[in-house]
Amino acid sequence: MKGAALIVNARSRTGEAAFEKALGILRRLGVEVGASYALSDPARLPETVSHAVSEGHDPIILGGGDGSVSSTVDFLAHQETTLGLLPLGTANDFARTLGIPTTLEAACETVARGNVVDVDLGLAGSNYYVNLASAGLSVGVTRALSPMLKRRAGALAYPVAAVRAFFQHEPFAASLHFPDGNHEDVRYERLLQVAVGNGRFYGGGLVVAPGSGIDDGDLDVYAIRLGRRRDLFGVARYLKSGDFVRSESVDHFRTGRVVLETEPEMQINVDGEIVTETPEEFSVARNALRVIIPESSTSARMDG
Repeated sequence: MKGAALIVNARSRTGEAAFEKALGILRRLGVEVGASYALSDPARLPETVSHAVSEGHDPIILGGGDGSVSSTVDFLAHQETTLGLLPLGTANDFARTLGIPTTLEAACETVARGNVVDVDLGLAGSNYYVNLASAGLSVGVTRALSPMLKRRAGALAYPVAAVRAFFQHEPFAASLHFPDGNHEDVRYERLLQVAVGNGRFYGGGLVVAPGSGIDDGDLDVYAIRLGRRRDLFGVARYLKSGDFVRSESVDHFRTGRVVLETEPEMQINVDGEIVTETPEEFSVARNALRVIIPESSTSARMDG
């Protein structure tokens, strides 16, 4: 083995300042870093991770946000290579799901001393993701989330972008099909959003649904109907806890597979990036990713 590879998205919210500091902390903690990369162009993240995996580096220590993880997880899925995460983004929902601390010193300590676990990944077609895939309002939120807004507002950028997107949103029709037969197929005429969650958190700390997790073998699917304004206010009130899925204007399903069709065809937001479109099938890749989490975290069972 060639030691760890430290790969930092230097364009992430705190990435540029964190690279040299993380390198020093990891070495002080006894982590052998065989290769290190500070990337000013996030588009180079996938090829750099792929190269590090093929070269035999382990673990891959990735510094960045949810977008950085999602753009590289395809090269880590179903590999023996382990992911160590330094949360340097705006939302850091994947790290929040796993209980990984956001301070650089504590995150490096997790890489050096933590437990290796297997966690599930979601699949949108052939695209792996960690947190949430969705169609509808969230695509407008992604478009409204400019780099400048993220830098200025931090996690508050998400509610600001959501308000902007809501007033430009057009309702859409959709159908959900359940190939495994565990739910009846359902058709909707006027929707605000359909989402398919793999992890527990998304959107800067919002909960996908009560009891949702990244190690349960299920996707959490919800559809929000666009009805009376007071109903939508009720949904918004409980987004933080996930209890919004109990609202009369929201349907919630747990399943291993679901097919989403929309009218018109729509783009799909996968962990903050628009990467595919409807119609699309979503499924669970069980225990597809090896990742290091704190010893105190109960988010997933230990590897092996």
